[in-house]
Amino acid sequence: MTDAQPSSIPLNRRTLLGGAAVAALGAAGIGGFLFAENRIGPWRLTARSVVDRLQETAGGSFPGCRRNHAKGVAVAGYFESNGSGVELSKASVFRAGRYRLTGRFSLAGGNPHIPDAPTAPRGLGLRLFLPRGEEWRMAMINVPVFLDATAQDFYDRTLAFAPDPATGKPDPATMKQYLERHPRTAAALGIIEQGAPAPTFAASAFFGLNAFRFTDGDGSTVSVRWRLEPDGPPPATGPSGGDSALFDGLVADLKAGPLRWQLVVIVGEPGDPTDDATRMWPNDRRAVHVGTVVLDRVDTESADNVQDVNFDPLVLPNGIEPSDDPLLQARSAAYSESFRRRAGEAKPTGAVVVRKV
Repeated sequence: MTDAQPSSIPLNRRTLLGGAAVAALGAAGIGGFLFAENRIGPWRLTARSVVDRLQETAGGSFPGCRRNHAKGVAVAGYFESNGSGVELSKASVFRAGRYRLTGRFSLAGGNPHIPDAPTAPRGLGLRLFLPRGEEWRMAMINVPVFLDATAQDFYDRTLAFAPDPATGKPDPATMKQYLERHPRTAAALGIIEQGAPAPTFAASAFFGLNAFRFTDGDGSTVSVRWRLEPDGPPPATGPSGGDSALFDGLVADLKAGPLRWQLVVIVGEPGDPTDDATRMWPNDRRAVHVGTVVLDRVDTESADNVQDVNFDPLVLPNGIEPSDDPLLQARSAAYSESFRRRAGEAKPTGAVVVRKV
């Protein structure tokens, strides 16, 4: 991707503020995936098609809610940079200091009223506020690989893995046939199934999944991935019963004290895949601890926090660039389309209501 403004001005595509500004780029030129309508040329996969598919598998749309990861809560805190990242990137976020952030914990799925399933993918979106109006937005989940390498794979798998209306569960035969035709998805699923999910949000690690490029002050570039690792023992509280057990546990944990994660940057080597989120990098790759994410507040989603924020992975500060992973552009486009739809709808009262105690 190229910047719309000269590099000396940081307020470009990577630093647009607000969900509306990101959504406004919906059909502005990030490849064929961004065509909002199928009016030009032959049929092609579009952001609209993908979000339509998400709505279908969720049993319809829920006004004012995200079309995926609809159930969530808002959090806030700060990132404490230790200065170690400056050797890898000139991004201002890696200079030693404290940077304000807001974020959102969520569960996968388009229905904001579903009970918390212990095995449901957990999301964590972060929005870091940096000097000179820059931002860094991250959208992470609690598994080390993604099930799909391309937007088309995601579109096809979403249907193949959709619950059967008669049983409420995916059809095993349909899933088996799909996995036989998509060995990369089958391999990624095997990696995910090797580890049981942590019992709480606070005890979960979160992974950026896609590769990016860091550029240092001398112009040298390296491929990277990142993850958040829980910092210290998990809180002693933990989930209770009920339909929002995971979220209630998170609220209790945060009321007991701040939660911390170490931000770890994994440095790739030549030959490491940067265009395929289904594949892990070797375990011996260099890991650099660049700082600590500290969360100290939680609240119901509202217009005052993250309700209207897209955690678009292409909103990046100077010094961090997208890799050649096609999913990055696809995610950005789908998030914009999801926002476009919910922006014109009545706001929900809160998929998860934080109890005031």
